[in-house]
Amino acid sequence: QVQLVESGGGLVQPGGSLTLSCEASGFTFSDYAMTWYRQAPEKERETVATIRPPTESTDYRDSVKGRFTISRDNAQTTVYLQMNSLKPEDTAVYYCNARGPYWSLDRMDYWGKGTLVTVSP
Repeated sequence: QVQLVESGGGLVQPGGSLTLSCEASGFTFSDYAMTWYRQAPEKERETVATIRPPTESTDYRDSVKGRFTISRDNAQTTVYLQMNSLKPEDTAVYYCNARGPYWSLDRMDYWGKGTLVTVSP
């Protein structure tokens, strides 16, 4: 049974930091690209950051470059999103996504249920 469980969300003041975690199970974690998405109220879901096997290359949306860092621990089957210098516009539900395996043409998509991040004074 595939599971992606996000944690670490909460209320933080502008300029503060949070680290989100997504613990995965039920698939070969190291073979999957992991992406953090977010969805703000009344807005479409958007990609935030991706980390890809086997090189662990990363991509970020422009608005978070230099502030957010995605990383993964394959032994712990967990992906992280370190968020610094948070802004009110970062407020959203953050979702974890797994896509893979990277070596296959027939890739699966798995989603977590999300964790809420609120940036407010």
